[in-house]
Amino acid sequence: MSAALLGDGVTMQPGDPLLAEVAARGFALLRGEALAARLGAAGEAAALDEFATSWERLETDGFMADGGRYRRRRLANYAARAGVPGHVRGPHRPHFQAVVHNSLNGGVERWFAPVEQPIGDGATLHALLDVGRAVADRQVPGKDWFVEVHQFRIEAVAGAPGYPTPEGVHHDGVDLVLIGMVARTNLLGGETLITNNAGGELARFTLQDRLDTAFIDDARVMHGVTPVQPADPGAASCRDVLVITWKRA
Repeated sequence: MSAALLGDGVTMQPGDPLLAEVAARGFALLRGEALAARLGAAGEAAALDEFATSWERLETDGFMADGGRYRRRRLANYAARAGVPGHVRGPHRPHFQAVVHNSLNGGVERWFAPVEQPIGDGATLHALLDVGRAVADRQVPGKDWFVEVHQFRIEAVAGAPGYPTPEGVHHDGVDLVLIGMVARTNLLGGETLITNNAGGELARFTLQDRLDTAFIDDARVMHGVTPVQPADPGAASCRDVLVITWKRA
């Protein structure tokens, strides 16, 4: 098996522990320091600070069928062609999930504000796209990919928890899901649960620090996140994450 070619020409070898763990278990957890080391200059503190600041400018998700106003988000899509490194941003379009994959909000086209151009074109996001694509290419070699990038902020106040996955433990209907922590502010909860397709628990962990990231083979396992609430009831509370999905085009 050949090495996976990343957008800047860096290669990820077939025996890379990240690739091996996803292949063996259907998921992997990579802690932030280890992922930052893979990103080069795009993973340095100044670059990550600029990237994280963009979560302050997300817009309220107006499509929550439960009536909740606890989620903010932005969306972008990219194409990745087999054998061609990198990702090319596509025209803005709605996000759609079938009801079978999202029992709460599925079955409708949902238009969200686009990821800001400097963030969407920036080195940090593209470095993360390249790492995730290497995993996707290892799972299903030689495919073109349709890629969606989601910026999420889940807010919580005393007496009104936030729900990172209000649809429960689920599949996204894609090939690979990357879930990366950007920031936890005054937060309790938010534990990630990984199960097999029968609902049997495989793992529980918390994305705690910046760039703590889960890589999930969506066909093999399901995932969900427990509700969040403020640690200090009198202060603002939020959970900021980046979610990227790769689906065969």
